Amino acid sequence: MAIISKTVVYDCDGTACEGVFVYDDSVAGPRPAVLICHAWMGIGDPERRRAEMLAELGYCAFILDIFGQGVRPDNVPDASATIGIYLKDLPLWRRRAQAGFEAMLAQAEADSARCAGIGYCFGGRTVLELARTGAELKAVVSFHGFLGTEMPAGKGDIKGAVLACNGSEDPMVGDDQISAFRDEMRAAEADWMFVNYGNSVHGFTVQGRSPAPGINYNEKADKRSWIHMKKLLREVFQG
Repeated sequence: MAIISKTVVYDCDGTACEGVFVYDDSVAGPRPAVLICHAWMGIGDPERRRAEMLAELGYCAFILDIFGQGVRPDNVPDASATIGIYLKDLPLWRRRAQAGFEAMLAQAEADSARCAGIGYCFGGRTVLELARTGAELKAVVSFHGFLGTEMPAGKGDIKGAVLACNGSEDPMVGDDQISAFRDEMRAAEADWMFVNYGNSVHGFTVQGRSPAPGINYNEKADKRSWIHMKKLLREVFQG
């Protein structure tokens, strides 16, 4: 077994984006594909590690690039300014997500009939926004993602299962945001699940030093949410 990682440059509205496609070259033929939506500092080691973990499960994974080629913030002020562009322009944000999805589908190893998406923090909302557009995803999983939107899903818009993994003490995702998300999922008649992990704040999957207040790693929540994701992927891909 060899885990292969390759750079994929693709276009969105004339902007070059640079994603990463990861797969196990010992698996023959197309296999289920999982789109990974990065956090607020762009593609980094955490996303690459998750892609490798998915490849080891027999899937292929594509880390999309919302920000564009060469845009990789390395500090909190720059990351905040960068995501602010998309917070102010949701249609652009969604087009970037869709372009990443299409870039994944263009890979020979990706089974276009069996696709899912996951995302972390900013990426958690990204994958939810993609689901809201009606993208053909069997499932989406948001890890400590922002749940609100200015363009909520309508009835029947969301095609696959939705799993929102949330830190119960996350100061960035308040009760009003959670309530609105639940109302949206009900109105959309979505197949959805919401899991609160106790004693967890924002960024509970992010190992290492906290980059900002209210963000901290929680090993139990990290491991449990990954198990919940794996169970959902098995369900939607295998029946």
